[in-house]
Amino acid sequence: MSWRRRDKRLEDLEARGIKPAFLDPEGERFGIPTYPYHLAPKGLLTRRQLRVEGLAPEGHDPVAQIYWKHHGALRLAYLYDAGQAAPKRVPTAAQLAAVRKALEARMTCQSCGQQKDYCIPTSLGECPDCHEGARSGMQKNTGKEMEAA
Repeated sequence: MSWRRRDKRLEDLEARGIKPAFLDPEGERFGIPTYPYHLAPKGLLTRRQLRVEGLAPEGHDPVAQIYWKHHGALRLAYLYDAGQAAPKRVPTAAQLAAVRKALEARMTCQSCGQQKDYCIPTSLGECPDCHEGARSGMQKNTGKEMEAA
């Protein structure tokens, strides 16, 4: 009978209540190093964690991943090497002005020309007030046309 020696790290995880089903630091099963939730090595960060640090992956591929189950669904997050990350790009004044102008256009109603404090729904094509006015006007006209006929 062959006895397989259990990894001490796996025993420690199980003792803490963590099921190491996704522990694959060499990437043999998943093709890329894989860790359970909260067990990634230091220096590996998600995109969101990089953003908080003021960094971006700058085109580098993920070096590892995290798998976990959440409400029965399998979840995945890619990890990037913080050492290879670069500072986030800072938008120029011209880029910020272009974004500001585009947002103003999205907040201006095409029917009444008023600037709103919200973006006009693209499904309506105009502010809800103008849309409701046009609909109620159509319903009144439809009613009059039916009475005349």
